[in-house]
This record gives sequence, structure tokens and C-alpha cells, in this order.
Amino acid sequence: MLRLDGKVALVTGAGSAGPGWGNGKATAVLMARQGARVLALDNRAEAVEETLGLIRGEGHEAEGHIADVTLAAEVEAAVAACVARFGRLDILVNNVGGSFPGGAESMAEADWDRQLDFNLRSAFLGCKYALPVMKAQGRGAIVNLSSIAALRMSADRPHVAYSASKYGILALTKSVAMEHARLGIRCNTVIPGLMHTPLVEHRLVRQLGANDAAALIAKRDAQVPMGKMGDAWDIAHAVLFLASDEARHITGTELLVDGGISAAMP
Repeated sequence: MLRLDGKVALVTGAGSAGPGWGNGKATAVLMARQGARVLALDNRAEAVEETLGLIRGEGHEAEGHIADVTLAAEVEAAVAACVARFGRLDILVNNVGGSFPGGAESMAEADWDRQLDFNLRSAFLGCKYALPVMKAQGRGAIVNLSSIAALRMSADRPHVAYSASKYGILALTKSVAMEHARLGIRCNTVIPGLMHTPLVEHRLVRQLGANDAAALIAKRDAQVPMGKMGDAWDIAHAVLFLASDEARHITGTELLVDGGISAAMP
């Protein structure tokens, strides 16, 4: 079940923001464990090398690539490098993303533009350059990462650009899925809820001005109906399922991985 033998996967954001397991890092390692050859892409060489070391250390095959996924030429080159190295591209995981707080009135236009580029343009470019390869093969699977922030809004701490860009991922996914449904290419979205990844300690604590990471983690855990945040492996397993042949009749849909947050009363 859920084997990826003979397949090639390109995972963006395959590094980690700090010690531990980020979503992309866990996804790249899990796909390699399931038999895929992996192109691990990140914008930091040290992050790529760490992920490659883990995959190769377990005896699996992977290559690294450094790119800024908001730049068309660099994304196009990454896809070309994947095909040159492995001969094909079966799975694309558009995992890059990040949040920046601010409402419609307070947010600077430049911050809005950066958020849309980072969260939405990056996924668009991944699809744009992977799809011709997949069409030529007659098959492929794309998994885009959105966020619970696309579905639920905070009145006291808005993330207008992050929420808008991550909601845009849902429409991008459906559009790509419907255009290519008869061509053997599937496209789906994973929607993470509150997750405990290195971003919590290495970005959120700083963004929120919190002095106590443990207290922030406890507060986030308490917001989840199941009593605890998920982690990167919960996301990686959801991505693996949607990319696998076991999900062969699933396209244009969303898989929520949120411990029940979206189903709960506020």
C-alpha cells in the first residue's frame, strides 16, 4: 500500500526552518522511504543537504536543488534538472509557504505582494512547468499545500494576504484538476491545521512576541479538539496518500489535517 516504486517526486520547501521535522522535509523523506526517487528543493543549501543526508543515509535515492520558487526561470530550471537527472516527473508537491500578519488596512502593499508570490505564485509556477512533463507521460499527481487560515479567520490577529493566498491554492488546485482530469493528471490540496513544526519555535514565537515557547505550544494544543497539534508526519502521510495510486480516483478536492478545528464551533 502507498508504494511509489519507479516514481519521481519533486518536493519544494524540502528543508526545515530549524531542528526537527518540517512538512517538506518529512514529505521528502517519507516519499523516498516508499520507493520514490526524490528531487528535494529549497532556497537554502544547508537545508537541502540535511534532507539529502537523511534520505541517502537510509539507502534511498535523491538529489538536491537550490531555487527561489517565486522566480519562473528558477522553477523551470528545477523541473528540467529533475527530468535530466531522473528521466521523468510523476509527483509534484508544492509545499512552500509562510505567513505574515496584517489586515487590509494595515498591511503594506509590498507585504501583500510578497505573500501572494510566496504562497500562491510559487504553486502556480510549479504547476506551470511540471504539467507539460506530466502530460507527455500521460500521468502525474500534484499536491498543493494550503492552510486552515484559508477557512477560518482571526478577528484579533488577521493574516489577510496569507489567508487570501492560501484560499487561492484551493481554486488553483480545482482549476488544474478539471483541466487535466482526462489527461491522467490529478491535483489535490492538503490543508494543515495548527501544526507543531520548527516554524513554531523559530518564527511564530518571534512574530507573536512570546517569551515562552512552551506556553505558546500549550495554547495552540488547547485550540485543537483532539487536544494536541499535529506534526509534519501527519501532513506527509496525507500528501503521500493523495500522491499515491490508491488515490487514483481523487482529484480536485481537499484533505483537512487539522485535528477537528474546522468542524468545531468557535
